[in-house]
Amino acid sequence: MTSASETISNAQGELERLVGDLRSLLASKDLDGIPEIKQLRQRLDDGMHSVRDSAVRAAQDAAAQAKEAAAAADRYAHDEPWRVASAALAVGALVGFLLARR
Repeated sequence: MTSASETISNAQGELERLVGDLRSLLASKDLDGIPEIKQLRQRLDDGMHSVRDSAVRAAQDAAAQAKEAAAAADRYAHDEPWRVASAALAVGALVGFLLARR
């Protein structure tokens, strides 16, 4: 089973390979005489910058949400230490019981 980060990484790699292939095709000297190719190259570069900016913003948002979740968990653990300890004990006992049955 692949994780979400592996799936995203694979998709990103495929996209980068596709863009690289497209750029090498558009960089062909045989196509320099076609005015539409210059426009297409510019649109491709603009699109790549836009995608990179969006990816950076998404990564920053995800990191901020992870920090907020960690801070909330930390606050809860400090506000309710006995609940956290009892939940950890229950999970540990359940895992121990399941492992002992094997």
